[in-house]
Amino acid sequence: MTGRTHDAIAFASLITIATLNQPTTLNLATLTSCVVANIVGGTLPDIDQASNRLWNMLPFGDHISKVLSKIFMGHRTFTHSIIGFLFFYYSLQFLIPKLLNPAYINGELVFISFLIGYVSHLIGDAVTKEGLPLLFPLKIKFGFPPLRFLRITAGNWIENLIILPGTAAYIFWFIGKYQHQVTQLLAKVI
Repeated sequence: MTGRTHDAIAFASLITIATLNQPTTLNLATLTSCVVANIVGGTLPDIDQASNRLWNMLPFGDHISKVLSKIFMGHRTFTHSIIGFLFFYYSLQFLIPKLLNPAYINGELVFISFLIGYVSHLIGDAVTKEGLPLLFPLKIKFGFPPLRFLRITAGNWIENLIILPGTAAYIFWFIGKYQHQVTQLLAKVI
């Protein structure tokens, strides 16, 4: 999947889960942090590519990315596996309370938003022909549906003309159908 499709799927997942499982409290700082964490989570598995846009946000990111992409041994390796997910899960579980001030930002909601983005990325990539090396370093790849020829090619017309617009349509449909709950969620910020 392309970056914009991962962003759309991550956001659709976040808005769905946040609306149907509303937090008791929410402020603007937490909401903003959750959206950013969701986008980062939805993009992070592709950090093994030198072209990942997260590298553009860092000083000397283009140089760091070239080195790290070689360490990752190619695209869809460590970061697309169970062990990669667990690495980021435990790393962020440790880091978020140290980086965010709990008086202003609910770190637990930020953490969950990141995980929603990360998992949505993996699910999105699971429907592509490449599949996922969930048991990395083993070379076994998993995908849905299990038959590879039924999966899509990343970046092709199915993604660009069906999945991405379909995700956008879903977001609009969901907000319309659950307008009252979405309004309740946003009212917590005001």
